[in-house]
Amino acid sequence: MAIEKVRKHLAQWNAEHNIQELNESSATVELAAQALGCEPERIAKSLSFLVNDGAILIVAAGDAKVDNAKYKAVFGTKAKMLGKDEVLEKIGHDVGGVCPFGVNEGVAIYLDESLKRFTTVFPACGSSNSAIELTISELEAYTPYQEWVDVCKGWNE
Repeated sequence: MAIEKVRKHLAQWNAEHNIQELNESSATVELAAQALGCEPERIAKSLSFLVNDGAILIVAAGDAKVDNAKYKAVFGTKAKMLGKDEVLEKIGHDVGGVCPFGVNEGVAIYLDESLKRFTTVFPACGSSNSAIELTISELEAYTPYQEWVDVCKGWNE
């Protein structure tokens, strides 16, 4: 089960006990915000894309949307999200629980600038009813990310 992979990953920092397993679904930004009692923009959503036959994740604020021009400038290709049926196979987590922890080997992870305006954010933890509250520094420490990118719009306008 993917949440167990996440627990094992977060155990490196003694943070696995901070995972919140919710009674309600947290599979979408809106559901997660409702279940956690926070603003939707503080949900750190993980978006799955295909770049040069490889999978990448972009972790962005809940109110951010991918800007195609910015995305192409960073990745050199048009934004192509993975299909629902490809996410588990290529990323290692199913839709609704995709997170930047315990992903398949070879998945490149990027953190979007839209997250930096918050003290804490809530990424999922491998299931459609889990999350963890992290500071931006903790998110950086616990996520094997490549770099910070600016590929989203709608959050700073």
